[in-house]
Amino acid sequence: IDLMATYAALTGAEIPADTAEDSFNILPVLLGQADLPVRKYTLHETDSLKLAIRQGDWKYLDHKGSGGNNYLHGVMRNYSVPDSAPEIPGQLYNLATDPGERKNLVAENSKVVRVLKAKLDRFQ
Repeated sequence: IDLMATYAALTGAEIPADTAEDSFNILPVLLGQADLPVRKYTLHETDSLKLAIRQGDWKYLDHKGSGGNNYLHGVMRNYSVPDSAPEIPGQLYNLATDPGERKNLVAENSKVVRVLKAKLDRFQ
């Protein structure tokens, strides 16, 4: 979460040029005043300590798997979904139509995979 730039916007504080270079003010989003996404894409770490990238409705994970999860213990076991194709080398999901990440679309959307993988590779 981009807290530094957002807090600065809330308080009117100036952020030094060499501080929080990757922080964006998300206040317009929180106030419902944003017409466009604050970022072109976002990166995050997955449960398996790999990087994933999200752009618009698309989410790409550059490691094996295809849906499912690893909820094998405790309360989360009730929400366990088996991995339907564990040897596929990457994972691509359209979160608008599949928020549960159950259908891996890597094979059907190679262009989206190439674009997102290229962006992700710059950070690894």
